[in-house]
Amino acid sequence: MSLQQIRLFGDPVLVTPASPVVDFDKELRKLVQDLTDTMIAAPGAGLAAPQIGVSLRVFVWDVDEQLGHLINPSLDLSEETQEGDEGCLSFPSLSYPTKRAMRVVAKGWNMHGEPVVVEGSELLARAIQHETDHLDGIVFIDRLDVETRKIAMKDIRESEWFAESISKGTSPTIKISPHNTFGKGF
Repeated sequence: MSLQQIRLFGDPVLVTPASPVVDFDKELRKLVQDLTDTMIAAPGAGLAAPQIGVSLRVFVWDVDEQLGHLINPSLDLSEETQEGDEGCLSFPSLSYPTKRAMRVVAKGWNMHGEPVVVEGSELLARAIQHETDHLDGIVFIDRLDVETRKIAMKDIRESEWFAESISKGTSPTIKISPHNTFGKGF
């Protein structure tokens, strides 16, 4: 078991698009295990490699007692949407109503380089979209409507963890999601 430090909002790695995985080797399998161990210990429903400072397109999830991982994902999203509270291990103790697609079909690879297709709805769809956003340098507050984003930024500025992050010389960067929001959430 190798627990890793989870990077908090304000860390530049969280707003930097991750590189595709090209080597499906022992180091990649160790990364998947480290992500899984760290996510379970946190605890969380998902964790992307950039959240532990590794800029590779890898994430893991733990939804409905089902563990999984996906490498170099591409997503097909349903037009039907859902809205529900969403949080993030990189934003400790904060959650906000966030619009996402209701269903997702995610294609990618497993840690052995074998093709994988994952279909999910509701919480699994939310987790897969959330973690894929991390791989694109997008954080979930980018998906909030203007008023909710203002509230989120105020809550972040008032949090202890953010004050500690600022004291280390990091500051937040807000990007707009490149993903289709179906005209909602902005």
